[in-house]
Amino acid sequence: MVFLVPHTGADWAEFGPALLGTAECSRIMLLGRKKWGGEFIIGGMLSALVLFTVFCIYSFDQLTPLRLLPLSDFTQQVIYYLAVLFIPLSISLYIARSFVFTQRRMAGQLLEVQRLSRQSFEQEKERQTLLARQKETLERQVAERTAQLQESLDELRATQNQLVQKEKMASLGELTAGIAHEIQNPLNFVNNFSEVSVDLVNELLEERQRPDVERDAGLEEELLTDLNLNLTKISHHGQRASGIVRNMLQHSRTSTGQREPTDLNALADEYLRLSYHGLRAKDKSFNASFRAELDPKLPQVGLVAQDIGRVLLNLFNNAFYAVQQRVLLGEAGYAPTVTVQTTKIGKQVEIRVRDNGIGIPDEVRSKIFQPFFTTKPTGSGTGLGLSLSYDIITKGHGGTINVASEAGQFTEFRITLPLQAA
Repeated sequence: MVFLVPHTGADWAEFGPALLGTAECSRIMLLGRKKWGGEFIIGGMLSALVLFTVFCIYSFDQLTPLRLLPLSDFTQQVIYYLAVLFIPLSISLYIARSFVFTQRRMAGQLLEVQRLSRQSFEQEKERQTLLARQKETLERQVAERTAQLQESLDELRATQNQLVQKEKMASLGELTAGIAHEIQNPLNFVNNFSEVSVDLVNELLEERQRPDVERDAGLEEELLTDLNLNLTKISHHGQRASGIVRNMLQHSRTSTGQREPTDLNALADEYLRLSYHGLRAKDKSFNASFRAELDPKLPQVGLVAQDIGRVLLNLFNNAFYAVQQRVLLGEAGYAPTVTVQTTKIGKQVEIRVRDNGIGIPDEVRSKIFQPFFTTKPTGSGTGLGLSLSYDIITKGHGGTINVASEAGQFTEFRITLPLQAA
């Protein structure tokens, strides 16, 4: 108010602090009304404001008398200083109460933290106990599952061995008819030459019983020569029959896995003829041409003869089956042909088995080496022949086997084997 009354003679040092204190009290009251514990600030500020107002009124009364209750200067000074002290006092009370509240809140929070810590510890303890139980349960389940898997694996191995044996016996059954036909030829020769030899011996004995003057030395020499030739042929065909039986036994027995130097040309030629005669025994109307184009300079190859024999027999059977199916289509001028070729290429030997049968479609070609996959009708194949052949060539002998084919035209299997001695 004094600031609005010029030339009053009042001392600025007297009113300025009072008015500034009044303004500050008003500002702090406005701020304190929204604070927790603001009643201390508002009460202190109101008290200070009232005292400041009283002080200002009496100071103004000295300039313009208002006939108020007279107060001494000391009393006015006391009012002024009380007004000034009420401000820090109210703030101090506010701070004190806030401190107490904060202490209580922190104590409560500490208790809550301790409670939560105990709760967390108990939960962690329970969790560890639960984990231990779950671990024991899982270990028991794993052990049981492992035992079940081992049992399933043993059963699978047994089944696999049975299937392999079944495939081997199936191929052995297919060999039987061919072997019977092949062994019949040398036996026929043995029988025929034996009969002729008996006649020659009888004729020679008759000639020896004649008087010396009537004996024909030239005839005796001729008879002995023919007899020797017949016995040589009997021995040759007997060995041929013995070789066929030996190969049959090798094919039927379990493979030892021991590689031995083998005449691959003889093996391929023999199994080609056995396969053909086996089909002929099943179907007398079936006829096909087969050729063995064998490299005469091919050295002996270190391999397991009975295993490679099974592979060749399977390929020949499939080849003759393919040309037989094409024959059934009734194409005019079609001549079924199966060919086997052997060639030495660097440090490898190559075997090609080719037929001009029905071929293999593109969508099937990538699956033919998969176990149990077959294009033959149900009951005509196990689906293991080419799969076992693939394992024998690649895993058993470190070679390769590939197929090239065109549907309705041809199929050619190409086998490569390392040229090494056993």
